[in-house]
Amino acid sequence: MKLFVGLGNPGKLYLNTRHNVGHQIIDILKTKDLLHAKFETNTGFMNEAGLSVQKVINFYKVDLKDFYLIHDDLDIPIGEFKVQFDRGPAGHHGVESVIAHLGSQSFTRIRVGVGKPTNNIPIEDYVLQKFSVNEKKLLSPVITDIITLVNKIVEQ
Repeated sequence: MKLFVGLGNPGKLYLNTRHNVGHQIIDILKTKDLLHAKFETNTGFMNEAGLSVQKVINFYKVDLKDFYLIHDDLDIPIGEFKVQFDRGPAGHHGVESVIAHLGSQSFTRIRVGVGKPTNNIPIEDYVLQKFSVNEKKLLSPVITDIITLVNKIVEQ
């Protein structure tokens, strides 16, 4: 079984924000009929995500080679994503928490580009902003591509 976990923050206040793109993708994946896969989101706030991720991995008894973490990434432009295995957190506090709780970074990350802030907006504020209409247009095909990728991973 494959386990996909999307990172984000709980509550309506954070819906459709850059930081919650992982939750958004998991919500879409949950509507698909994919056998041999589980789709979860962290239950606490982003910076403490590792605790709930560790619990769900232990609950399903998933080997880290079958674990995929989906999260926002400032180093990737909106409209792009990267899939990487065994990489450090690159300053992402949610990923730092997951690595710390798992005691390993040997899992696959699906890094969804949200771009970098402009106009000296603090990063903490930028990631909690909702996507603009134009950004949603750029993000939509990325989400479609990630859904296709997840289907291929699950079918292997």
